[in-house]
Amino acid sequence: MFKDFVNKYRYTNVVNKYIYANVAVFILLVLIGVFSALMNRPGVGAGIKLWFELPASPTLLLQRPWTLFTYMFLHGGVMHILWNMFALHVFGRIFLNFFSARHFIGTYLLGGLFGALFYVTAYNVFPLFSGYVDSSFLVGASASVLAVITAAAVRCPDYRLNMLFFGSVKLSTFAIVSVLISVLMLSGDNAGGNFAHLGGALGGLLVAVALSRGKDITEIVNRPIDWGKSFFGWLASVFKSKPPKAKKGKFTYSKGTARNDDYEYNARKKSDEAAIDKILEKIKKGGYASLTDDEKKRLFDASSRR
Repeated sequence: MFKDFVNKYRYTNVVNKYIYANVAVFILLVLIGVFSALMNRPGVGAGIKLWFELPASPTLLLQRPWTLFTYMFLHGGVMHILWNMFALHVFGRIFLNFFSARHFIGTYLLGGLFGALFYVTAYNVFPLFSGYVDSSFLVGASASVLAVITAAAVRCPDYRLNMLFFGSVKLSTFAIVSVLISVLMLSGDNAGGNFAHLGGALGGLLVAVALSRGKDITEIVNRPIDWGKSFFGWLASVFKSKPPKAKKGKFTYSKGTARNDDYEYNARKKSDEAAIDKILEKIKKGGYASLTDDEKKRLFDASSRR
């Protein structure tokens, strides 16, 4: 099963790979939480997850800069990840109709980064959040998903979605309504998440507009990824074990020996068969008595081998 899963991951499209990554992280953290609870240490799982959530506090963010990326692969519950992965599956496939897999990676990550920027800025600018800065953290791929939706909507605004209860809806209409809902909910219970949504939408908008003008701003994140892949590839080649060198004078090896042996065997076999055929032809014409002693011996040896 594990091998089949690895093969599916290796050969599937980039959208599914990001869905698998999100689900795998979610399951891993849930399992850690379950195990820590069974060991009567329930705070361990929550503590581990906290190290990868995006903090609203700039001081804490400077201590954990990796959270700018890791938070967009974390989720707060089953319904949270189900909705985000469903949306990513639907709109990610639409996105790939107009952009490349490389653009998807860049849009997903840039959308998440813009969402993080909006989230941290909002919590440190608006007085409404002044008492919650040190205790607030952000998780979820919503900003990245909205970036993908917005980029696809800018690229093909008239693309039609068949939605339950609403019928056929333009992709651009869906994106605008999603943004408006986030704006209306900026002072609600999920205010920080809605600020992140707006940042993600802006990121997707910038990607699509820049690409329409011949500029690819997704290279801002894609190039460091390429450098990282090259570095780790080089590092792996350095530590890769090399086959031991053969000691001089102890063993000899002749390239092609096995092939030469096969050739000689086949040639010898063919020659023997030709000789037997001549002996049999001679018996047919003059009988067994016409054979010489050497021919009788060869015929006897051949019949013994068979």
